[in-house]
Order: sequence, then C-alpha cells, then structure tokens
Amino acid sequence: MNVFDRNAKRMQRNRTASMEDYEVYNYVKEEVGYGLADRICDIKRKFNVALDLGCSRGHVSKHIYSDMVSTLYQCEFAEKVLAQSEVSPEVPTYKMVADEEFIPFKEKSLDLVFSNLSLHWVNDLPGCFRQVQQCLKPDGAFIGSMFGGETLYELRVSLQLAEQEREGGFAAHISPFTEAQDVGNLLNRSGFTLLTIDVDEMVINYPSIYELMYDLKGMGENNCSWSRKPMLHRDTISAAGAIYKEMYGNDHGVPATYQILYFIGWKPDPSQPKALPRGSGEVSFKDLGNLDEITRKLQANKDQPQQVQLDEISKQIKALQDQIKDPNKKD
Repeated sequence: MNVFDRNAKRMQRNRTASMEDYEVYNYVKEEVGYGLADRICDIKRKFNVALDLGCSRGHVSKHIYSDMVSTLYQCEFAEKVLAQSEVSPEVPTYKMVADEEFIPFKEKSLDLVFSNLSLHWVNDLPGCFRQVQQCLKPDGAFIGSMFGGETLYELRVSLQLAEQEREGGFAAHISPFTEAQDVGNLLNRSGFTLLTIDVDEMVINYPSIYELMYDLKGMGENNCSWSRKPMLHRDTISAAGAIYKEMYGNDHGVPATYQILYFIGWKPDPSQPKALPRGSGEVSFKDLGNLDEITRKLQANKDQPQQVQLDEISKQIKALQDQIKDPNKKD
C-alpha cells in the first residue's frame, strides 16, 4: 500500500520552480545540505563516482569539491527543479531525471550515494535502501538526511485540535515521518554495516501559522499523502492559528521544529574493521584499579627517562589510593 502520491509530489515540486523567489524558501534544505556535505568531507577518502539522489536544487552538490569526488550524478524526478539545480564548481556533473524509487544504475557501479531531505517522501523506503546497497561497490558509503518524527509537531497538534473542534474530526494534514530507530533497522536489514545515526533539531520562528504553511508550500514540502483532504476550511485554519499561538507562541512568533536525522551506512567489505571475538581482550575491566602495574607493563620497553617519570606517577596514584582507603593515614 502506497502512503504518498508521488505524482502529486512531482507537481508540487515543479510548481515551486515557477515561483520567481523560489530561492527564498530553500533555507532549511540549504542548512541541512551544508551539514551533509560537511559529513562527506569528514571522510578521508576520495570517491570515484558519486550519486546525489533526490538532489532538488543541488544543496549538497554545490559543496562537493574535486578532492572529495571525481564524477558526480544528480538524480531528481521533478524535471523543472532539476533544471534549476546547482552543480559542483570543480567536479564534472551529469543530471538525470529519475525517481528515488527506481535508481537507474547498475550493480556495484557507485562509490558514494548521498541524499538530502528527499527520502521521507519515498513509499518503499526498504526497497530504496536495498537498491542503493546493490548499486554501491564494496566499502561504498550511503550518507543521507531525512525529516524525523518530531518534525512540525506543533503544526500537527494545532491542526488536529482545531479540526476536531470545528468539524468534529480530523484528517492527516502533516505527512508521517520516519523515526530514528526505524531508519537504523531498515539500513541494517538492507545489508549496510558500521551504521551511524545522529539527530539534530532546527527551530524556526514564524510570524504566524500562515507564513509557515506558505513557506512549506514554497519548499515543496506540503502534504501529498493519499489520505489528505482536498481543502482546509478557512475558519479551521484561523482556529489552528489561535491554538498554535496559545500553546507554543513566544516573543518572536510561533516556533516550528524540524527534526533532522543524519545517517551513514557502509556496504560490507573484508577490509572493514570488525569487532574482536568475545573474551579476546588482554586487559579486564576489573584490573582498572591496578593502574600502576598496568602502566608499568605497557611501558616496559620504553626509554629509561620516561620510565622514571611513569614510576613516579604510579607512586602518586598508589598514594592516593591508600589515602582513599584510610583518610587518617599521613605521609
């Protein structure tokens, strides 16, 4: 069963391309895209072939340089948005109209895949992750960002309360988002290893609920779930705005929370580090109290001057341990 209407999402994104001031609404994707590019830069390796999956307007690609990637592909299923996409200033870049749910690359053809705030609109997320894993070469990396479950919770609650009050029931006006633990489980089930997931939050203040909803439309992030209502009554929106301000408002307006999930997974390869078998450790945690003996053994083959210093430090540690056992003992 599909949750999202992908054709509606394509039209919503393409509609933003016709806005004269479309750059004004890119602030969330710009900020997160820069953070994602910074994470790619932290990997001390140059990737031969990389894919920007769901590239939007190139919020990550424009921060990719020749010491990070040799060849870059941009995939976006909204063709008008792809035409406006910025490219890397140094890396040869090729644009392709392609859906995130149907990745047009052969198996083991990519070294890096990254995606910025696009995969939360994918219906078959497990299938998308499996396709990415198949397209990657061994020891290839998959790095991405998604909106998390707490995104726009203030707007969601306000709309639900207002609609319940005015219309006697409510529908889903905010699309469902994935939780951090679910992303980790899906990556693991798709065959990725060495997983890392971290969560960040952006809180942005808006003058009122109207500016927030208009900006979401400008971002192309308005609702496209199949269960969405075709329209929202004006008095319901007005009531939601009053509830929003009363429950969450501050001196700067009304806050909107964007929860960002950053993740990285690697395709397995024999060269990757692996956990040692259980019981193979040379030092037990129960021996941590014997710091002087452990230090002496580890430094047994070091030069003599350093050994003398270590012995002196060990004596001081021993004296402190004795003093803790017997506070009344004097030197």
